[in-house]
Amino acid sequence: MNEIKLINTHSHANMLKETNIDTAMQNAKNANIVTIIPSSTTEDIFEVDKFIQKYENTYGYVGVFPEEAKTFSDKTLTDMETLIKDNPKIIGIGEIGLDYYWDKSFKELQKEVFIKQIEFANQMNLPLNIHSREAHLDTLEILKKYNKNSTAILHCFSGSLDFAKECIKEGIYIALGGVVTFKNAVKAKEVAANIPIEYLLLETDDPYLTPVPFRGKENQPLYVTYVAQEIANLRNVSVEEIASQTTKNARKIFSSIL
Repeated sequence: MNEIKLINTHSHANMLKETNIDTAMQNAKNANIVTIIPSSTTEDIFEVDKFIQKYENTYGYVGVFPEEAKTFSDKTLTDMETLIKDNPKIIGIGEIGLDYYWDKSFKELQKEVFIKQIEFANQMNLPLNIHSREAHLDTLEILKKYNKNSTAILHCFSGSLDFAKECIKEGIYIALGGVVTFKNAVKAKEVAANIPIEYLLLETDDPYLTPVPFRGKENQPLYVTYVAQEIANLRNVSVEEIASQTTKNARKIFSSIL
């Protein structure tokens, strides 16, 4: 592998529709960007497994998204364990967590499935990639109570600077994506500018949340470079410093692979 320039800690590049996936992954590879692909459902853990074996500079998480909690079973954990043991490119559990935005009717089930996957990650000694939407306090409370030894990443962080600092006190990393480039994204910009850089990670969450100047088009892994540039602008440092430190941070989390 050539010298890594950036590590994109959350990309659904396997879901691209308007953009040719082979081209998107080649673009990222040419730029020396490592891309980490999360799964969301009990079925696409297998798709992610195949996807990351196909493309260089690409790794994966396996896990079940909170809105899919009703499909989760003990078999899911068995399947995840088999994939992890068979594929060293699976380097974390995600995306897991809580989402109260769309449907609050099964919050307790979401919590139950979240806890089971945290405990599984602890058993496998793998980091956590966490989705938290309109559920910040519950997410942090569960992590503090149940997470024993897995490094946690809050993907697409949408909380306040004060909440980010509370998470960092617990050793949780903050991942920011294209939202930070949006003109009215006041909270994201404040977080990007002020959190300790040692706890900052980059992502795209493509094909969603496309950064400026490509808003309205499909996002892709390469566009993590625009996230890095905006954060550099907000912190009044060079983009090379942001690239170097966030890559160092990600390597610390995924030290066994990257």
